[in-house]
Amino acid sequence: MSDSDGFVFFVGMDWGSQAHQVCVLNAQGQQLGQRQVLHTAAALEELFGWFEKLTGGARSSLAVALEVSRGPLVEMLLERGFTVFSVNPKQLDRFRDRYFPAGAKDDRRDAFVLGSALRTDRHCFRLVRREDPLIIRLRDLSRLDEELGRNFRRYACQLREQLQRYYPQLLALCPQADEPWLWSLLEAAPDAANARRWSEARIEKLLRAHRVRRLRAAEVAAQLRAPGFALVPGTVEAASEHALLLVPHLRLLLQQRAALAKRIEALLEELAGEKTTDGEKPQHRDVTILRSLPGAGRVVAATMLAEAAQALAERDYHALRAYAGVAPLDPAERQASQRADALLLQCAAAQRHLSLGAGECAARSRQP
Repeated sequence: MSDSDGFVFFVGMDWGSQAHQVCVLNAQGQQLGQRQVLHTAAALEELFGWFEKLTGGARSSLAVALEVSRGPLVEMLLERGFTVFSVNPKQLDRFRDRYFPAGAKDDRRDAFVLGSALRTDRHCFRLVRREDPLIIRLRDLSRLDEELGRNFRRYACQLREQLQRYYPQLLALCPQADEPWLWSLLEAAPDAANARRWSEARIEKLLRAHRVRRLRAAEVAAQLRAPGFALVPGTVEAASEHALLLVPHLRLLLQQRAALAKRIEALLEELAGEKTTDGEKPQHRDVTILRSLPGAGRVVAATMLAEAAQALAERDYHALRAYAGVAPLDPAERQASQRADALLLQCAAAQRHLSLGAGECAARSRQP
């Protein structure tokens, strides 16, 4: 055995969307084989069979290094009981310079560097653990919610641009053009000429239907009757048609986000109630802790659990710093960090609740 962990074989896998380059080293750093494996179920099964033959069935003696910590390849390796480590791509660049100072990138070289670095510098790698199925679902739902939010804002900005072009009276009532009552008004009165004919009673009925209380019918009527732009013929018709085509997209996105919110809420409740194998303690007590923090609602709790589940479970202060954006990150990890930036403004409070004393937090925050 090569060390206390019992690893005898070290595998570097340069991940690709179509094929993966695999390099296997022994405990002395000698290369036992290189091969390219297609990203298909049959090819990967053949690769795992090769691993089984090398280890004689002792899967715990083989460690795999990759640049990614999630995805079908990682999940298949974990499902078959292999130990998987991931490394920051920027750190891999530095390891590559150790062997190839010219910096030329090559799949075979990268696979070799991954395996060799795992053998000699395992402290630079992060152990990848199997995640709770609920956490996997929560991550996908929270990321989908963010994507739908971006799409909603994009369509709202497009609608606002069209209204600014020919119908600015509506923007005085709803500057962001992102409220359902405004869409209903736009559909019923797609231009200023139609809107001027609306009575206060009809406006009042619309506001009540959408439970809008901040505006009065008289205020809305006065704004709709305000003078608008004198435009060349055809502009109003073109812009109003464009605006009306955007409204169904906005409604659909709003409905989908509302449905996602219910699913995420249900998952958080399920996580909070899940017990450990002995049935005595909550499996995810961090859910209750995070949701008890001031200002940490559904979105904050879901994103923290989805993007930093392992760091929270291991009470890894430095990993939380990285996710919070106060430690260096490589471009591949920055997107996940950006999602965590806003919610990890709660980091100090979370650390206190997660068994880090105030003095210890202050001391660690001064560390480089």
